[in-house]
Amino acid sequence: MTSDPNSTPSSDIRIDLLLIADLIEPGSRVLDVGCGDGSLLHHLAQAKKADGRGIELSQAGVNACVAHGLSVVQGDADTDLVNYPTAAFDYVVLSQTLQQVRHPRDVLCELLRIGRRVVISIPNFGHWKVRWKLALTGRMPVTEALNRQWYDTPNSHFCTIKDFVILCADLGIQIERQNSTDMQGRRMPIVGAGSLANLFSEQGVFLLSRPADHSSTAPGAG
Repeated sequence: MTSDPNSTPSSDIRIDLLLIADLIEPGSRVLDVGCGDGSLLHHLAQAKKADGRGIELSQAGVNACVAHGLSVVQGDADTDLVNYPTAAFDYVVLSQTLQQVRHPRDVLCELLRIGRRVVISIPNFGHWKVRWKLALTGRMPVTEALNRQWYDTPNSHFCTIKDFVILCADLGIQIERQNSTDMQGRRMPIVGAGSLANLFSEQGVFLLSRPADHSSTAPGAG
């Protein structure tokens, strides 16, 4: 990691990225898949002294990361994760991206192969504002959290918190920590299948592992 050691952790990053950072132990090896402009990698390097790497689809995002001294390569989560060795990282992060990939189930399995633990944040399409706007107008909702028109959104798989919890159960994935939040950062714990969080939270953050890894001490706090 070649980020400026004299810079300070950024507080001007998304709420879900701060929640993700809370779940990562200091000094960890981290791969951020779909890292965007590198905000999380920079924050982890400064706040957690993490050894961070990134993969980003857009050339503009890669350029922004490299300009800030971050180790990021251009790549596609749907096709390029197979090139990473098994258990190469302590954590693999996928923030607000699972709903955009072509094969989310396969990508999730690859993340858990590459990382000892995986931290994922997702937007919640089951939030009450989304349901209300769809019922009231009969049109695809536009909200603060989902702020693009249906024809101009990168989202291709519309997923709720409850959907994601059920997917993890179907794949035998252990959810070690889980939190949900609105866009202002107000948190709500996810209990069971997450019915309340599914209704009232705009995004979910999950710390995942394979069942065999669950015997070790889980970092972070939910």
